[in-house]
Amino acid sequence: MLERHELEAFLVLAEELHFGRTAERLRLSQARVSQTISRLERRIGAPLFERTSRRVALTPLGVQLRDDLEPLHREMGEAVARAVAAARGVAGVLRVGFLGAGAGELTSAVLDAFRTANPGCEIQMRETHFADPLGPLRAGEVDVLVTRLPVREPDLTVGPVVLSEPRVLAVPARHRFARRQQVSLEDLARETVFGVTGPAPDYWWDFHVPRFTPSGRPVRRGQDVATFQELLALVAAGQGVSPVAASVERYYARPDIAFVPFDDAPATDVAVVWRTAGATARVRAFAQAAGEAVAANGGPARF
Repeated sequence: MLERHELEAFLVLAEELHFGRTAERLRLSQARVSQTISRLERRIGAPLFERTSRRVALTPLGVQLRDDLEPLHREMGEAVARAVAAARGVAGVLRVGFLGAGAGELTSAVLDAFRTANPGCEIQMRETHFADPLGPLRAGEVDVLVTRLPVREPDLTVGPVVLSEPRVLAVPARHRFARRQQVSLEDLARETVFGVTGPAPDYWWDFHVPRFTPSGRPVRRGQDVATFQELLALVAAGQGVSPVAASVERYYARPDIAFVPFDDAPATDVAVVWRTAGATARVRAFAQAAGEAVAANGGPARF
């Protein structure tokens, strides 16, 4: 069984690959860190690091141990955080990530409900981007997300749906579709849409920008984009078209882009999402506030 100081020394050195920086982070001497790692290697029976005068690197066994221990260490930290939060009540800081316009006009209602019920908790907001919609949550940079569905990750919990809205097709203002009252998903077979740069789940982008029409015809994908503003700039420049949420026309309207309603695209929903293992009292309180705001609104907000 690893002792806690051995576990922390190993994981920090596995990240830094430098004894000096590891010692600084742990507030120990380099000699103490070296002794701890050497003692750990003796207990395991094989080297975990390759050491030279110029570099420190993990051995294959070290890589295996790091990969096995990191999720356990993170879960232990989250378990302690949940216990501390439960003991103290809902206080401290809740970091909320949001994608684009988030829940739209219902966002203020959710935040007001949360602040009223939990006056001792501060909310910090951070915008996320569709190139990596779940990354900040996975990395622990935010505690909870208000983001577009679908989310089908086994380690994430999907909470209340706070917004449901139709979709429209963003086209250049001079595009032939700009004069139409409606378009169909089948129309995409004659157009170029965009891919995405980054680790966004394939199923997530494929829902928002389908690869095939309902009848099975392929939809051509052109340039990959990383941000929403980049996508809009390319649409305006005539490089392609893109399905987007109807609220985009309100929050991102510009004269060189027209937004044409779909008559057959499924609605796009926004929900509260959090790490299942990171469900602290603050996160649960935020999900509850979101649910209460939705109930008071008579259901998810509609655009």
